[in-house]
Amino acid sequence: MSQSPAASSIVDYNLFGEFGDLPDVMHCETIVARAALHDWEVTPHRHARLHQILLVSGGGGRARLEESEHRLEPALLVNVPLGAIHGFSFIPATDGWIVTLAGEMLDQILEPREGLRQVLGRPFVAPATEMVRAVMEQIHGEFAGRRFARAQVLRSLCGVLAGLAARAAEDHPAAEDHPAAEGRAPGALHKRFSSLLEAHFLDHWTVTDYASALAVTPVHLSRTLRAATGFAASRLIRERLIREARRQLVYTNLSVSAVAYRLGFDDPAYFSRVFALATGLSPRGFRDRRRQAGATGE
Repeated sequence: MSQSPAASSIVDYNLFGEFGDLPDVMHCETIVARAALHDWEVTPHRHARLHQILLVSGGGGRARLEESEHRLEPALLVNVPLGAIHGFSFIPATDGWIVTLAGEMLDQILEPREGLRQVLGRPFVAPATEMVRAVMEQIHGEFAGRRFARAQVLRSLCGVLAGLAARAAEDHPAAEDHPAAEGRAPGALHKRFSSLLEAHFLDHWTVTDYASALAVTPVHLSRTLRAATGFAASRLIRERLIREARRQLVYTNLSVSAVAYRLGFDDPAYFSRVFALATGLSPRGFRDRRRQAGATGE
């Protein structure tokens, strides 16, 4: 499997080389449909706002997840969280499915108190049950159709898939016992920062605020988080706020101004500028595009 020689050459993609926001409620395709386009070699990259779950049903190859490599074979599930560097070298004709979920979808389908986000926030490869395969097949079939309530059914099925993936990791602890899992949370600082971020991102805490609460310097915090996630603290703080903004724009009927105030912005115009800088679209433009996609998808 090829890999770029320098970390600075790792590209942030949204969907295996496709730039722009996820155009549908989620995305599902076969491994053969995607990997064959790249001659079965998917070079290391990451998705800043997308989470992927893959299931290999036939063939195999190798997966690179952060610093570790894993052999792929039938009935293996691969979990790729937001921001995780990953690449694949597939045996030609390898098949299975790839499910891609936007960050705001995860916010909607995962109950924070149940601990699934922490489990799914780590990359891993684990054995998949027949139930996982059946759900993947259902998702693929539903995604390809245009029946009434399509988006609702897909959201529900993706919730089941996320739960089964988290269960697979818990049932097979060795799936997470590799350098990538350890390296993503050096000294537990990443985990503590993530908890604080969930509690205070609406308060618009700065890097200095988080560093002070964690009793470390801002430089040390950013350096540690970059090693764990590939992104500096300021980027993670901004991305969490923007993910919540996207979620509010997609799943509520609040006006753009109301969303801005709910997110702690005093000036809706400033919120619109921040959102546009992060996504390339105005809040209204983002909402309109997602609604158009939803109208054709349901």
